[in-house]
Amino acid sequence: MVCTVLIEGKEIRVNSGANLLWAALDNELYIPNLCGIRGIEKPPASCRLCFVEVDEKSEPVTACTEKVRDGMIVRLESPKIIRLRKTAFDLLLSDHNLDCAHCVKNKKCELQNIAQRMHLKLNDKRYKKIGKNLPVDSSHPNFVFDPNKCVLCGKCVWACRREGIGVLDFAYRGIQTIISTFAGMPLAETNCTACLECVKVCPVAALYMK
Repeated sequence: MVCTVLIEGKEIRVNSGANLLWAALDNELYIPNLCGIRGIEKPPASCRLCFVEVDEKSEPVTACTEKVRDGMIVRLESPKIIRLRKTAFDLLLSDHNLDCAHCVKNKKCELQNIAQRMHLKLNDKRYKKIGKNLPVDSSHPNFVFDPNKCVLCGKCVWACRREGIGVLDFAYRGIQTIISTFAGMPLAETNCTACLECVKVCPVAALYMK
């Protein structure tokens, strides 16, 4: 059933039950996101960048986990939403090795795109840098994995599982969480088939071609 939704003052018609994030993006209504995966059943909502306000809810919700309903009124740019997104963005940067000038994804990086769209600074010093200084895995003949630039969006994990391989997964918990192979094994020693789907979906340069 097609329903009518009002997003930031713009009326759109979309299938009832559709994902709010993609409904907005498909209608040229920008909502920042790093971990959004179209069609996934249980979105991780890990980046916390896609917060929106929905009329009947008292607190902001993540657009990637919200379903569209007829008559829904959604706000994208309230002061509270802007504050929540900026906090999430600054926290991501506190654990990101920011080196845009020498990065292979400079000017094609989703962090840069979000900063530009949201009028945020990439070099904001609001939070102290964590600086994990993890080893870069360049063992694979086709691509490199730099965990110091990883934003933990989980897209590479999802892509690897979709291909039936499952080489990459989350390891540890809390602030120590990283993306890793089993027992930290070098990629060249895993059963990676070099499908390169993980590289394609990486929004930053944590995974990049040699």
